[in-house]
Amino acid sequence: MRDGGHPGRIAVHPAQNVPQDRAAGPCAAVHGVPPSGGPGRKITTREPIIQESERPEPEGFEPEATRRDADVAESSRANRGWWDRNADEYQVEHGTFLGDDRFVWGPEGLDEVEAELLGPPEELKGKEVLEIGAGAAQCARWLAAQGARPVALDLSHRQLQHALRIGGSFPLVCADAGALPFADGAFDLACSAYGALPFVADPRLVLSEVRRVLRPGGRFVFSVTHPIRWAFPDEPGPEGLSVAASYFDRTPYVEQDDQGRAVYVEHHRTLGDRVRDIVAAGFRLVDLVEPEWPAWNSSEWGGWSPLRGSLIPGTAVFVCERD
Repeated sequence: MRDGGHPGRIAVHPAQNVPQDRAAGPCAAVHGVPPSGGPGRKITTREPIIQESERPEPEGFEPEATRRDADVAESSRANRGWWDRNADEYQVEHGTFLGDDRFVWGPEGLDEVEAELLGPPEELKGKEVLEIGAGAAQCARWLAAQGARPVALDLSHRQLQHALRIGGSFPLVCADAGALPFADGAFDLACSAYGALPFVADPRLVLSEVRRVLRPGGRFVFSVTHPIRWAFPDEPGPEGLSVAASYFDRTPYVEQDDQGRAVYVEHHRTLGDRVRDIVAAGFRLVDLVEPEWPAWNSSEWGGWSPLRGSLIPGTAVFVCERD
């Protein structure tokens, strides 16, 4: 989950003993997870970061924010670079809220322990689960603690280094969600908490890939910024409560360098677009969850805040099943 000056800036993206038919192809980087950090291990994510960021921004660099077209390749390239450069800061700033082994669907704090959108925890045991956009694999770590067999996938190698730092006993795979390096029908379930789908130019490609790797009857649950937020400024205070743009403007939000090259891209889909994408990819929409802001959550995360959360939705969670 990313924070910043735009409604979509929250995101939440690996392998030991992975069968060859589950991790293959030129796009996949596969890593074994050290056995020292089992599921549920309590380590603060504010411990010293692994090393200096691999590709820091030039000193004084300020990207230009604009709205313009950005295709599949440009979006993927820009966001891979952004997360590699900013993973350290992200994990330091938000690691406490996310925890090391929690499954949180968004800034509201909706927890899978209570939501059970993937099913009752006792029914997860032995299930093959793919997490897309896993980041430091907090959700996958929770799934492993329930007895599931998760695989955590992310576009950013740097994010997955943080998964290695925290530890776990499940596979980590560095790959693009639009070209999943797994065999057909390899998983029982798939999930994505603010991962991949807000950042891709062709969400139907990702949805079709997820459907391909799911077994018949498999469930895919994913959360994204609620589409209505694109009509409002991404501000946590009263200034974020007035409509400032057209909800129907689907032009991507782009941050670019002084050469006009995208360094961060986010794509807007209306609520209807999301439903049509899901159906076109061969899924059945089972539920659409719009989490309310709970009284216990006093924190702010970019444009997410108790004030805005009590008045307008900030997250949409889509529960889909493959027939």
